[in-house]
Amino acid sequence: MRISESCAKCLYDRQRKRMPDEGYLSEVRALINSRGENDTSPLLVYRFNQAFARRFGASDGYAEVKRRYNDLVLAMEDKLRSRIAAAADPLATALAFSRLGNYIDYGAMDTVDEGTFLGLFERDTLRAEEAEVYGRFVSACEKGSRFLLIADNCGEIVLDRLLLEQVKLRFPRMRFQVLVRGGEVLNDVTMRDAAYVGIDRVAQVLPNGAPIAGTVYDLLPEAARRALDTADVVLAKGQGNYESLSGQGRHVFYAFLCKCDLFTTRFGVPPLTGMLVEETA
Repeated sequence: MRISESCAKCLYDRQRKRMPDEGYLSEVRALINSRGENDTSPLLVYRFNQAFARRFGASDGYAEVKRRYNDLVLAMEDKLRSRIAAAADPLATALAFSRLGNYIDYGAMDTVDEGTFLGLFERDTLRAEEAEVYGRFVSACEKGSRFLLIADNCGEIVLDRLLLEQVKLRFPRMRFQVLVRGGEVLNDVTMRDAAYVGIDRVAQVLPNGAPIAGTVYDLLPEAARRALDTADVVLAKGQGNYESLSGQGRHVFYAFLCKCDLFTTRFGVPPLTGMLVEETA
């Protein structure tokens, strides 16, 4: 997904808020101005973070946030699992809940509010407009045996585990892999976070090879490339994965909330609308 001028401005403004150092901002401007035609926002932010670390040192500023939201959703787990089991279509409800976790995004959101997040769980169904895409998702699961979930945020990953449980119940021959970030970036899921919430008990967890809030094929290690290339069903969570994966000729299902003007305009929906999107090969 190419970077528009409005998106480039937003990327710059976020770095200015992060560190109003002119030397650093000059480097940020140079990276934006020299971006390639096929560069994506997650890739640029990865380059910003490299420049930031060279100048100011690396920091894990989101460790507390990640633990807090993982613990919050883990505490909700039994109640949500009961709601899923009681639903007319448990898989659809689990997918709707999994998508709600995408709200916990410190990269795209100016403010992440716990009360707003909890209020989203009143939305326990997919939108009527998504029925056909959901039907094709189910059909792909019926036909396939290898399922790859490309994860996004902490907290959200607990809901992803509930989703995988439902996929397994409905399609017991399915084998699962989960792709997470290769290092600390924002509040995104790493190998450590995946183990903390126990998703490694239901799926093989693989790192994407870099601390990047997206999935850039050229940066993936061999095991992650093989997982993406051979999966029968790919479900990519979050805006960053959509931005970095879409338009590459792959068959991918995307699930996310529209959290910025770029996405609300692209899909013609209000903020925080959930999307289930299919991109065919």
